[in-house]
Amino acid sequence: MRRLSVLLCGILAASHGLVSAAPAVPGAPMADHQQYVYSPAAAAFMSSSTITLRPVSAQDVIPQLDAAGIARAAVLSVAYVYGQPVRSQDEEYERVRAENDWAARQAGEYPERLVALCSVDPLKDYALAELARCAASPEFGRGIRLQPAAGGVMLDDPEQVERLRRVFRSANARRMAIVLQLRETGTREARLLIDQLLPHAPDVPVQVAYAGEREAAPQLAGLAVLADAAARQDPRMRQVWVDVTAFARPGLSAADARRLVRRLRQVGMERVLYGSDAAVGVDVRPREAWAAFRSLPLTDAEASRVANNVMSYLR
Repeated sequence: MRRLSVLLCGILAASHGLVSAAPAVPGAPMADHQQYVYSPAAAAFMSSSTITLRPVSAQDVIPQLDAAGIARAAVLSVAYVYGQPVRSQDEEYERVRAENDWAARQAGEYPERLVALCSVDPLKDYALAELARCAASPEFGRGIRLQPAAGGVMLDDPEQVERLRRVFRSANARRMAIVLQLRETGTREARLLIDQLLPHAPDVPVQVAYAGEREAAPQLAGLAVLADAAARQDPRMRQVWVDVTAFARPGLSAADARRLVRRLRQVGMERVLYGSDAAVGVDVRPREAWAAFRSLPLTDAEASRVANNVMSYLR
């Protein structure tokens, strides 16, 4: 009877998010910096006539982390997607708030394992208000994901660039780490980041995330700009981290893999992050994503360094 009671307690603890440790897997990363959760409402919103998405909850994420031996993960809200269509401002912002709060509740089910990062389209009028709301709430981690829902930022549009600067300044003032993911991250965007955005967030980590569905060539070119700046010790690169797990995917040539590793060494392996970086609706599990990253021509010491890097919002 005692053995049965202990077993039942274990089951109840797991079902309520009280289990705080993942199974040990030698060489596994300590943290996954890019996991996603999204609500039934967001799944329906992002679905189309050809693709039907299902919601992803914390209970979906935890078994995947366990299978990979990963103890902690950032679960990124997809609230920014509501900036895509033309909607009334009130309705759009209500949806953004609701989706961010849903992500926070998911992380709250496993507080020892998950940290929720809210998201917002930084070009929206409500971006500063939502950043402030998330920064003031203990339910969110000390970071925010910024992604323009409509895609890239028009570099020849001073208003758009200034909106991004305002959000960077606000995040810096509130000590919020920035997870920045632009639709395209080529040389122009990398120079925009260094010259016009990083100076406005000098005191917080900036995590540059690369999208897995994009072609490698422009992203490698963008990474080269960041890597060259890091190699010459540009002070603006002092707090920049790169999450490039998305590069390690089918179709990456051996030559591109070598170029990638060379650039990562310029940045410094101590500032390279692991993240599953699965596109919404694509089933890429942490264990498979890490195996793909390990297929890069890295030394064991370099891979171990990346596996042990953990951003401040996950500590």
